[in-house]
Order: sequence, then C-alpha cells, then structure tokens
Amino acid sequence: QVHLVEAGGGSEQAAGSLRLSCGVSGYMYSGYCLGWFRQAPGQPRERVADIGSDGETSVADSVKGRFTISQDNTKNTLYLQMNSLKPEDTAMYFCALDGGGCWIQVGRDRRRRGSHEYNYWGQGTQVTVSN
Repeated sequence: QVHLVEAGGGSEQAAGSLRLSCGVSGYMYSGYCLGWFRQAPGQPRERVADIGSDGETSVADSVKGRFTISQDNTKNTLYLQMNSLKPEDTAMYFCALDGGGCWIQVGRDRRRRGSHEYNYWGQGTQVTVSN
C-alpha cells in the first residue's frame, strides 16, 4: 500500500517562507514521478512542480524563481521550499506519485504529467499567506 503524507503547511506573512515535506512509503519501484499540486477554493487543481526518478525537475511559471522542489531518497521524502510567498499562493497543497515518467508524449509534443495522471495522492496540507 502506497502512502503519501504531507506536512509543513501553515500560515505565513507575504514575503515569508515555508517548506513542505511529503513522506512516501510502500512504493517499491525505481521509476517514478513525484509532484506538488495546489488547489484554492473554487479553482482547479494546479501543478506546482515535479521531479522524476532521474532527478529532472520542472516548476510552474507561476512559482518559478520562488519555489524549489527536491527529494531526499535516503528518507523517502519530497520537499517544496517556498520563498517570497504571496497571498495568491494560498491553497491546499498536495503531493502525488506515479510510476510513469514526468513527461507525457502527446503526438510529436510532450508535456508534464497532469493531476489526472497520478495514481497516488496525499491528504494535503493547507498553506495560507496573508498581507
């Protein structure tokens, strides 16, 4: 049974920082894509960042330069370092895991794995940023 457990959310002032973590257990394969997503009330779930088993990372334009995704394989933990927080970063943050790669081939093009293409999800952690 695969389990993902997020931690580290909370309330922070704008321009502040938070670090989210996601503990992964029960996944027995070497290949994977791990992602961070967020969802604000009334909004669709949005990809924030992801990292593949090869270490390649991708960060959404909305958080580029402010958020960093990383992993510690010795601890089976995924991280999201969030700096220069803005009120619009307020959302429930989820980590997700899939056994496929982070790239999805679509004809001749390719895109990053979307939220509907992940098999395993954590329960989420709330991040609230105020002015």
